Amino acid sequence: MEDIMDVMQGYGVSATSYLQTNYKEMQGLFLWVSWAADLRNTFFFFFPLWFHLRESVGIKLIWVAVVGDWLNLVFKWILFGERPYWWVQETTYYTNSAAPQIEQYPMTCETGPGSPSGHAMGAAGVYYTMVTSVIAITLSRKTTCSTKGRYLQVTLWAFFWAVQLCVCLSRVFIAAHFPHQVVCGVLSGMVVAEAFNRSQWIYGASLKTYMYTTLFLLSSAVGFYVLLKVLGVDLLWTLEKAQKWCVKPEWVNMDSTPFASLLRNMGTLFGLGLGLHSPLYTESKKSSSSLFKMGCIVTSLMLLHLFDSFKPPTHTAALFYLLSFCKSATVPLATVSIIPYCVSGALSGAQAKKHL
Repeated sequence: MEDIMDVMQGYGVSATSYLQTNYKEMQGLFLWVSWAADLRNTFFFFFPLWFHLRESVGIKLIWVAVVGDWLNLVFKWILFGERPYWWVQETTYYTNSAAPQIEQYPMTCETGPGSPSGHAMGAAGVYYTMVTSVIAITLSRKTTCSTKGRYLQVTLWAFFWAVQLCVCLSRVFIAAHFPHQVVCGVLSGMVVAEAFNRSQWIYGASLKTYMYTTLFLLSSAVGFYVLLKVLGVDLLWTLEKAQKWCVKPEWVNMDSTPFASLLRNMGTLFGLGLGLHSPLYTESKKSSSSLFKMGCIVTSLMLLHLFDSFKPPTHTAALFYLLSFCKSATVPLATVSIIPYCVSGALSGAQAKKHL
């Protein structure tokens, strides 16, 4: 089995070397794609946009992103996937030949295990959710003819696969993943998204459900980590490799550690539950005009962009994780209840002045 993996990973490093050599002029595009595929952009951009346009799609995006990333973390801990940028430095696969020279970039030095790719899994889940939602919304309209519906489906699925191809190539190009890891990520993400396409209970979930789900996902991941540690398995073995083989120490970011992503996701899900069951959300739902929705979208995107610039201090791990959880919880809470309530109040005030 180890020999088979070495052959696969050897071909993967060759693919990275080929892309870096022959498509070096596309470096900027590949780096941008890796940045755009990060789940942070789902929480700070796609979720506010969709929630105020189609609430159910926004809610589903959060569940797909959070549960998908939680599963990705569990898979990583089980599969123990290597990453190209450190594997090529340590392997004995190239004993009889020279190892390919591969470059590193600021987003190369991910600190978790590599299989399956979190970027590929997250992008597949999020874009699958958006594409299937647009198709379902469009086909539900009686004015849409079958020919236009078919063209729309072909166009959207072509767009979906184009995005997945770009994400996969970008992750291989920067030496963060092997090709088989990004393929597994795409397939896993689609499965998670399709599962939530068939789940209706998330739209009426109570605050207790959100709290219990958050607690279950958090405790099960931590419990799994502790269990394996007791059995002598160090699940943070990849952090040492990242620190050892990354060409620049500042590229090893705590944001990419397994527990950082876990707490960010748990905070996001908990914040969504708080927002949906807040009195402010109930009050703001009375407003449904296009002006109100547009105001919520613009305000949310602007304020969340400013909020995203706040980076929790990393000198103390416990404080970093706590602030990451709180920051992530604030994003959906503000999007769902606080910002709509303020926008509704501002519009009501403006209308009242007009009548004076």
